[in-house]
Amino acid sequence: MSSDNLGAAGLRLEREGPIAWCIIDRPQARNALTPSMYFGIKRAVRLVNIDPELRALIITGTGDVFAPGGDLGGRYEPGDEPVPAGLTYESLPFIAIRESQAPVIAAVNGICQAGGLLIAMMADIAVVSDRATFRVPELLRGIVDASYAALLPAHVGLAVARDLLLSARSLDAAEAQRIGLVSRVVPHDELRREALKAAVQVLKSAPEARAHVKRMLNDQYGRVDYETMFWSLQNSTEPREGMRAFIEKRLPAWIPENLPEV
Repeated sequence: MSSDNLGAAGLRLEREGPIAWCIIDRPQARNALTPSMYFGIKRAVRLVNIDPELRALIITGTGDVFAPGGDLGGRYEPGDEPVPAGLTYESLPFIAIRESQAPVIAAVNGICQAGGLLIAMMADIAVVSDRATFRVPELLRGIVDASYAALLPAHVGLAVARDLLLSARSLDAAEAQRIGLVSRVVPHDELRREALKAAVQVLKSAPEARAHVKRMLNDQYGRVDYETMFWSLQNSTEPREGMRAFIEKRLPAWIPENLPEV
């Protein structure tokens, strides 16, 4: 496999001078991330940290979707390299993005939620289209997301984190910027240029000093309780019911009957 092959049919890597673009391109599934795609994004982060010709990574999507999170069916696409351990802590890209010494920019072109929003949050700078929308829908599917519980309060404060996690409501780009979920909102047609500008700006800072500052910033996050998260995914009935309900286009069994219309 060549260094630019990320091992996932839904990902493309393109080079623009010293900057790599990791493009999420799985339109038939609205850019839902397969296990191989999650691991492929981690491979892209690794590549920009070891390839002497590369200095930064920009992650973006296609069409009107950045990334809606993981494929709830756990499916692979033809051409995907299976992730040896499945979808685990080791295969997820979030910590790799957060700790990357090479700058990582998220160019959020549209719908951004679940694992897609975690990618945007962990990037050094999220440059966001004014058409983008955001949501943290994990609890609607019965998923205990340890990453959000630990990371979201550092971005938006505890009260807003409770709101977004427990209600799973949607918000637009303007509100996301106002509450501190993302940093830059730009006109949709200027997204690519503005994402490049952000990468160039970060690359002008001294890399050793930048790495120390990033480590200090990352110290603000809480502990990610992956043990509880993956225990729940393997043993609780709620994630299975949530995923079945989503696939069958029905309400999960835990929703009370006769809820008021709001």
